[in-house]
Amino acid sequence: MRDCISTYQIKKIPVLLVIVFCAFFQVMCAKKNELKDFPHGYTPQEIGLLLSERFVPSEHFLHRKQWIHYPEVCAHLGALRFAGNINNELLIYKLQNRFEPLFSSEVDKLPPKNHVDMNMFGSLPLELYKITHDQRYYDLGMTYADSQWEVPEEASKEEKNWADKGYSWQTRLWIDDMYMITIVQSQAYLVTGDRKYIDRTARQMVLYLDELQMPNGLFYHAPDVPFYWGRGNGWMAAGMAELLGVLPAVNPDRARIMEGYVTMMRSLKKFQGEDGMWKQLVDDPECWSETSGSAMFTYAMIVGVNNGWLDASYVPVVKNAWMALVSYINEEGDMTEICVGTNKKNDRQYYYDRPRMIGDFHGQAPMLWCAAELISD
Repeated sequence: MRDCISTYQIKKIPVLLVIVFCAFFQVMCAKKNELKDFPHGYTPQEIGLLLSERFVPSEHFLHRKQWIHYPEVCAHLGALRFAGNINNELLIYKLQNRFEPLFSSEVDKLPPKNHVDMNMFGSLPLELYKITHDQRYYDLGMTYADSQWEVPEEASKEEKNWADKGYSWQTRLWIDDMYMITIVQSQAYLVTGDRKYIDRTARQMVLYLDELQMPNGLFYHAPDVPFYWGRGNGWMAAGMAELLGVLPAVNPDRARIMEGYVTMMRSLKKFQGEDGMWKQLVDDPECWSETSGSAMFTYAMIVGVNNGWLDASYVPVVKNAWMALVSYINEEGDMTEICVGTNKKNDRQYYYDRPRMIGDFHGQAPMLWCAAELISD
């Protein structure tokens, strides 16, 4: 009798697994479908196309009037991902043509490889390599990924100390870094399959989590700047989402990063305003609603819902945020209420008083990320 029961149980286990898997799959599909249901004028297809077509003919966003700056890279990446997800070959062609002069007449606009904000440029040619398999993109992009861990002779003592510990010599413990480093290293891993790129990125992320994330899940701008700046926290949210999306399950740091991500998402759900937005200082209800950080938070949550890291309670959070953000796009296709580029400063009023931009790529980019992720399979 015992043997008969055992045989029955063994036969029953696969059936139970199939039932559980199917139930989980149905729930996941239901959550994804809810994030595809938007009224006319608010669909990610419409908004993504509007912002992409706005980006294609725009002037370069240059750092110090010399080199392609990271906000442009972020917008270009978003437009490429969106175009790929809707299989719009013409838009991909336009975006590829926008990059082409950087191999010739605009080669002087290629950023130097000396800072996190500069090196993240490599993520763009690597994205184009994934699409076209053109070796030129690979060769260019990998120089930026590799040089982020190759210590130059002129590096400072502090930079060399970080490298000696196994971190990027470009480490500075600003929350912005954890998108800038993550995006180029993750891309390098995707095109090479070499675990060193993603493993060192995960270890770098844990350093920033340990140093900058507070018990409430939010992040100080830097160790000496105890303010929860919106877009800065947005860079962390997007960086963790990007990293978790490609980080192998066997990576020893994955659980720690997922813990940091989920803790942050819970806190952000709490701090979302009744208008669907988040504030320039996330925990300050008196501060103004800011679009770039809000869009980055929304993107990180969409990725979480799509991957099953976040439960169904985040669906209305995402939908309310997306609907609110779309209302900040003017007739020209420009986002409004975008915080200007911001250095750290231990002064609350400084964050209150930051100028607000229209059409700045800091805001255009994460809306493109959202549109691309909302229509992903």
